[in-house]
Amino acid sequence: MFGSSKYHPETDIPDLSGKVILITGGNTGLGKETILQLAKHNPSAIYLAARTQSKAEGAIEFIRSAVPELNQDHPQTKLIYLPLDLTSFGSIKAAAESFNASSTRLDILINNAGIMATPMGTTTEGYEIQFGTNHVGHALFTKLLLPTLLRTSEESNSDVRIINVSSEGHRLAPSAAVVTDTTVLGKSNTWRRYGNSKLANIYFAKELARRYPSIKSVAVHPGVIYTNLYASTTSAFGFVSKIALTVASWFMSSVPQGARNQLWAATTKPAKEVETGAFYVPVGRKSGGSGLARNDDRARKLWDWTEAEFAKHGF
Repeated sequence: MFGSSKYHPETDIPDLSGKVILITGGNTGLGKETILQLAKHNPSAIYLAARTQSKAEGAIEFIRSAVPELNQDHPQTKLIYLPLDLTSFGSIKAAAESFNASSTRLDILINNAGIMATPMGTTTEGYEIQFGTNHVGHALFTKLLLPTLLRTSEESNSDVRIINVSSEGHRLAPSAAVVTDTTVLGKSNTWRRYGNSKLANIYFAKELARRYPSIKSVAVHPGVIYTNLYASTTSAFGFVSKIALTVASWFMSSVPQGARNQLWAATTKPAKEVETGAFYVPVGRKSGGSGLARNDDRARKLWDWTEAEFAKHGF
């Protein structure tokens, strides 16, 4: 499809009139840039789901100042903060309930939030922190939003999409299957744990596509982008890591460039250009991913495991 230099959000994103969009992690980095670009094209509402209210409100203020259309041509476009902590099932449930109570439709869900190469830790429910945030948290949030997504998909001329931000880092996954055991993950290094969570994102997109054909579900790799995700690597690995990242940043893509692949996947027309269940690298180029990523049986097994975990917690 496009090279990153040939895709231009300003001109290639179509009119989004009437659409409701929800983006996790929209307060910074790729998420904030994605909202900024989408806001220029007249959606009805964009929900910014994030943990820290002050950062979310700061992002909304920044976007409003950067997109004059929000206050002039398209004052009807709403930017709405939705409190969400993906490490807590209680917070995820509350966020989904709040959204479902405030909107009767959801056209585009972008599961963008994520953490990378963090020290070993666990979520509230005891999952390894990267796997729990990047996969389990998003999977539950999506599950609780599915009734609204499916209802929207039943409307004439609907075009409902779920974009799962994965990474070529899925190739770092530690074994022949996604590892779900927290103790076992604790024995892996942080990059293996990150790869594990990103492989899970690809599997989740595959199974969503298979089980819900009325919704387009894809996974995307944004490219190698210098964002604040790298803050955790410098804190975890210290001075040497800071030097290495400084040098590496000279060769990384910018945040606006990094947001283009998920913007393409979420909005490109005609919709048939986006193949549900696929994994895309920038911009709009389908990739099979690793051999593990192409394993449909493993994807089904992860889905079944995830659903069983949710059932244990009453979901």
